Amino acid sequence: MTTTRRWIAIALALGLAACHGKASPPSAHQTARAVSVVKVEMRPIPGGLIASGVLAPRNDVAVSADVTGYRVSRLLVDEGAWVRAGQPLAELDSAVLRAQLEQQIALAAQQKVTAEQREAEAARVSDLQGAGVLSQEQLDARRFAARSARAAANAQDAAVRETRTRLEHLTLRAPVAGLVIERNVREGDLSGGGGTNPWFRMAEGGLIELNADVSEADFAQLRPGLAAKVTLANSQVVDGQVRLVSPRVDANTQLGRVRVALPVRPDIRSGGYAKASFVDTTRAVASVPETAVRYDATGASLMVVAADGKVSQVPVRTGERGGGLVELLSGPPVGSVVVAKAGSQLLPGDYVTPDWSARPAAP
Repeated sequence: MTTTRRWIAIALALGLAACHGKASPPSAHQTARAVSVVKVEMRPIPGGLIASGVLAPRNDVAVSADVTGYRVSRLLVDEGAWVRAGQPLAELDSAVLRAQLEQQIALAAQQKVTAEQREAEAARVSDLQGAGVLSQEQLDARRFAARSARAAANAQDAAVRETRTRLEHLTLRAPVAGLVIERNVREGDLSGGGGTNPWFRMAEGGLIELNADVSEADFAQLRPGLAAKVTLANSQVVDGQVRLVSPRVDANTQLGRVRVALPVRPDIRSGGYAKASFVDTTRAVASVPETAVRYDATGASLMVVAADGKVSQVPVRTGERGGGLVELLSGPPVGSVVVAKAGSQLLPGDYVTPDWSARPAAP
């Protein structure tokens, strides 16, 4: 065998030996799989502003007796009753006052007769002025007696009217039409007995609205007439509308009051709790699709993809939601690349190949 052939044989043997040896393992970058990713961006979240509060009458009317010392003889309505303006709610015992009225009427008639008598006496001597029959002092005395008697009669007439007015007020009437939402009186109670609560509380027109507390920073997004979706305690959702945005913010809480008008419904009760989502408001916040947020025993987090494709898990604090997006109150900065679907079986330290085909939900 020549030298050339010997070297060819040696080369072939070495090649075969290399083919039968073990191959080196692939790197982590070579095994990276494609994963859909999105960026943390400033996006508008529709209906992202949510406020909660209590349900209260638009106009809360308190009704109590304005006469004292009389006992309740009859209650004519109870809580939940719809009443018209002027409808009787309760009656007080009027026996004593009716007797006083009869006495006042009798005294008024007596005073009227006395006044007429004194006026007739004064009229009979009015032509004797200067005739010398009666002294000037006697003439003046008769005129003054007539005027005094007429004044006493008028005063007694006023006393009769005052007693009749008090008698009318023994019937407690509804000052407005609406819904009786509270009753704090019983038969036999004494009017003016020192109670601090009104006898009846009414919602004028039956109108109950939501008094929601909103942060000062969100006030700029609210205006009268803005539509709202109000969720009641029974999970029912009703349509509402902003009626009033308070011009005042509480100095301690930095919250202001927004009043949301609601329809008249039996399940909208004064004193209940509700929350409103203002559906016409939008605001740009740092956000990601809801699918990107991972939840486990440690809380909410995002899988952040570094420039070299390495994945790390970053905890986040979420805020409002809307349109398939979730607000990030804390977490990776705007511009960070995150895995679009939290359900992907990824662990911190894995490598991925970003797939930018994912799109966030349209607002």
